[in-house]
Amino acid sequence: MKLVVTGGGTGGHLAIARALLDAVMAQGDEAVFVGSTAGQDGMWFGAGSGFKQTYFLETTGVVNRRGVMKAAAVLRTLRAAWRARTILKRYRPDAVISVGGFSAAPASFAALTLGIPFFIHEQNAVMGRLNRLLKPYAKSIFSPYEPDSPVRSYPVNRALLADARVRTEVKRIIFLGGSQGARAINDFALKMAPQLQARGISIIHQCGEKDFERVRSAYAEQEITADLYGFTNNLPALLAKSDLAVSRAGASTLWELAASGLPALYIPYPYAAGDHQYYNARFLAERGYSKVVRESELQEKELVEMMQSDIESASRGLLSLKQEDAAAMIIQNIKEQCPC
Repeated sequence: MKLVVTGGGTGGHLAIARALLDAVMAQGDEAVFVGSTAGQDGMWFGAGSGFKQTYFLETTGVVNRRGVMKAAAVLRTLRAAWRARTILKRYRPDAVISVGGFSAAPASFAALTLGIPFFIHEQNAVMGRLNRLLKPYAKSIFSPYEPDSPVRSYPVNRALLADARVRTEVKRIIFLGGSQGARAINDFALKMAPQLQARGISIIHQCGEKDFERVRSAYAEQEITADLYGFTNNLPALLAKSDLAVSRAGASTLWELAASGLPALYIPYPYAAGDHQYYNARFLAERGYSKVVRESELQEKELVEMMQSDIESASRGLLSLKQEDAAAMIIQNIKEQCPC
């Protein structure tokens, strides 16, 4: 099969693209990536990425722009869609799958105008605007939140599935500020640190490169030892040895924690489009598998109560979601719908 994967802009979208690429390669097939010169697309999929070819078109986000800026963004997208048509006509893929983000627009529109089977992966509980627009034209939408999705699991790093385990007590907590950092979570970790140390609970903390020196100095001033990272590519190993997480609720992070069987206190980014991080986390919280609290309402007692709750039941609940090799299942489903 020849597949085009399109979309990106942020790590959440690009993590799905990476998982799909790994599944394509494992099945002996090939894929091309079409992204944007803006965002993180080029950093993720530069030379040696594994894609047969990568294309980065000149596009920018349209949402939240006004007037002339919005018109200019739309014009860039239309120009990029014309170039994407040329790319697809030359490559002649069996299918195109969008992983969302403004980067996906040109190749998605090109696929529809050329009659190429088109699929969507929606990572959030609140569907993005582009996916809402394209949903009626997609052969299938893959999402853990969509009742009619042919694959309800979420593509995650296979290492997480291999190291998944049931947590029975809290000995180590991981704070995840994300690759770019989340000051509210970093400040909360520093506030909780003395109490955690007194309880004999170890701390792992990914604070983001921009906030690393401030956080390192704050731990040192409190004479508290923490396993501190600005950014790490070894997150699966850190999750595997953690018993509880404090994190934002971006879709990829949320489902990586779920696949590991790691309960979490989720603190959604308050300015996420459509408040999607809150609804992502609520999906698990309503089932009793994790907890979600607004950043403006965050207090120490939220984490203390969770540490004292039935962690084992929550962990078993997360593992009951059966996060199988979703990327491989998605690729197989596309093959079944688009015989090649």
